[in-house]
Amino acid sequence: MVEMIKLIEIERFALHDGPGIRTVVFLQGCSLYCPWCANPESQIINKHLMHYKNKCIKCKACLKVCPIKAIDFKGNKIIFNRKICNSCDKCAEACTQNAIAFCGEEKSIEEIIKEIMKDKDYYEDSKGGVTISGGEPFLQYKELLELLRAIKGKNIHTAVETTGNVEYEKFIMAEPLIDLFLFDIKHLNKDKLKDITGGDLNKIIKNLNYIALKNPDKLIVRVPVIPDFNYDDKVINEIMEFVSSYKIKELHLLPFHNLGKNKYEQLGRSYLYKDMKNLNKAELLKYIELGESMNIKVKIGG
Repeated sequence: MVEMIKLIEIERFALHDGPGIRTVVFLQGCSLYCPWCANPESQIINKHLMHYKNKCIKCKACLKVCPIKAIDFKGNKIIFNRKICNSCDKCAEACTQNAIAFCGEEKSIEEIIKEIMKDKDYYEDSKGGVTISGGEPFLQYKELLELLRAIKGKNIHTAVETTGNVEYEKFIMAEPLIDLFLFDIKHLNKDKLKDITGGDLNKIIKNLNYIALKNPDKLIVRVPVIPDFNYDDKVINEIMEFVSSYKIKELHLLPFHNLGKNKYEQLGRSYLYKDMKNLNKAELLKYIELGESMNIKVKIGG
């Protein structure tokens, strides 16, 4: 029996993570390290200190209450030693400007289901449901299975956003509980995928193959389109031909954006894509017609 699930947040009334009106449960933890990730707080299972510089007035209230001296000031600059921070929340509680917060929390299955059930009427009216996202939801595998069983027990449609970089046996066990897989394919060059994201292409394709051969209608392939990685006609055409070969009918191209760059600063981390220009949806419209020729519905955006 799973007691608690580690998550980032629960988002209600989502419209871009599966059909209809949905509640999205964002779990912590990911097996990849994509440098463009818009949710860096999801990558490692833990509470994460986030500092909002624009709110900070340098009052040093946080410094005074930190029991392990993980906060220091050098001149007018605040320094956080995140390696020794034990996430006691005392600094956040002392901050009158809400310039410090901790991301990451634990909730029981019962608490999550209670939140989900608030919008059950909307799911039924819109043919929506619940999407489990991340991070990579399969990283908390036992918790994911128990949560899915509880959701299906309420006769609610389930979707899971996944990188596919998951042990095959886990996919087989979870598949009957999942109505829709939102399945990432980032690149079909196994060396480039491994070098940039840490992903294992053989593992990813084996999992996609299992679902596609069993029921391709349970799959929507999603491609984050990233400059200097896979934003190239040859690469995207290859992915589309791959999707078509499995008779998968829908593919989403997700144009790169750097809206998550502030999170990296708040977490005290560097962001390699901070100066990269956002992709405009219009730049990807040409792939809609190509998809039609392959009997694939191509959607720009989630």
